[in-house]
Amino acid sequence: MKIEGTHELRAPRERVWQALVDPSVLQRCIPGCERLERTGEDSYAATLRTGVGAIKGVFQGSVRLEDMSVPTHYRIVVDGKGQPGFLKGAGDLDLEERDGGTVVRYAGDVQVGGTLASVGQRMIQGAAKMMAAQFFTALEAEAQVEQGDPPPRHGFFRTALRAISGLLRQIFKRH
Repeated sequence: MKIEGTHELRAPRERVWQALVDPSVLQRCIPGCERLERTGEDSYAATLRTGVGAIKGVFQGSVRLEDMSVPTHYRIVVDGKGQPGFLKGAGDLDLEERDGGTVVRYAGDVQVGGTLASVGQRMIQGAAKMMAAQFFTALEAEAQVEQGDPPPRHGFFRTALRAISGLLRQIFKRH
């Protein structure tokens, strides 16, 4: 299954890049991420509590960053297993500076199996898009924090409000 999209973040590309390669920031931004620990250079062990529809569970897995070109590109490779099934995939993230902000393009392939695959591709793609939107909204908040300030607080309602305000800004920017 292919997953792709674009998100525009109101933060400089270098700050977005720093956030994207910082495991503590990623742990705060990835929906359902309970643990993200470095196991080697650009390699991590992860625990994620998530689900699609009625199928929910805890996944244990690995994350590896490859083909890094600071601050414009990296490839992420993930492999996870849990009671509801498994997930394997790889994707490319490209960062482009635009008008003082950053456009992030992502594209990848994901394979799911087990009970998780029984919910169907459309539901999985819908859940993936929703998680990506939550992730990038939280990442934008992290990248906007000044060095030395405490990290922003995340949660469903805070992230939803940030996403809604971002949508409204885009709508009014066009008119």
